[in-house]
Amino acid sequence: MNLSAVILAGSRPGAIDPVAAAEGVAHKALVRIDGAPMLAHVAAALREAGVQTIAVSANDPSVIALAVSLDLRVLRPARGPSDSVAIAIAELGAPLLVTTADHALLEGAWVTDFLADIPAEADVAVLLAERRRIEAAMPGSRRTYLRFADGAWSGCNLFHLATPQAERAIALWRTVEADRKRPWRIVRRFGVGMLLRYLIGRLTLGEAIARLGQTAGVRAAAVAARDGLAAVDVDKVSDLVDVDRIIASRR
Repeated sequence: MNLSAVILAGSRPGAIDPVAAAEGVAHKALVRIDGAPMLAHVAAALREAGVQTIAVSANDPSVIALAVSLDLRVLRPARGPSDSVAIAIAELGAPLLVTTADHALLEGAWVTDFLADIPAEADVAVLLAERRRIEAAMPGSRRTYLRFADGAWSGCNLFHLATPQAERAIALWRTVEADRKRPWRIVRRFGVGMLLRYLIGRLTLGEAIARLGQTAGVRAAAVAARDGLAAVDVDKVSDLVDVDRIIASRR
């Protein structure tokens, strides 16, 4: 399968990322972990998984220069992640993997496992990790969780747009971005019945994702990560310390 991927590494004008500021670089993607920039770690994992075409959605000149040195295609970013993904699928087509430049722990095996576990009929799939797996892999890790009947889940910054129909989901993605940490607001769009099921703890993650897909006119699936570390990215300086330690231990 001719698989492409886009790594989101855009930056908002004037925004200061605390991790980049702490490390004295222009962008978080440039922060070095175990001797290499985060962006290089992510690109290496995608290549290990057999991804043929890798693009970076970036506007920072230093990130663009790094991407070129890594033989990655450069795409212009939009104002938000969903619009940047819309540009990527228009340029690269489907199937398309989507991840982020701060997903420094990403492993090729996680990508291949994710692809293997996606239902064959899905147009769109998202990888999430259950809280117990995350805490078993990294005790004390503090993440944002979405609570459903089948557990508390955290996103893994890994998505698969399997078919051209997946473009329909991007418009819905735009509306979900603002409420990504308040799932009850997302569920409210499905009607009173679904909202009540969520509030009383009867709605599962799979049901919620499938209903989101129906709203957008696509078949959507949630995939459970096999490794809890898949949910660990570098949002904070403390994350950087943990990730650096884990990557060093792998080596």
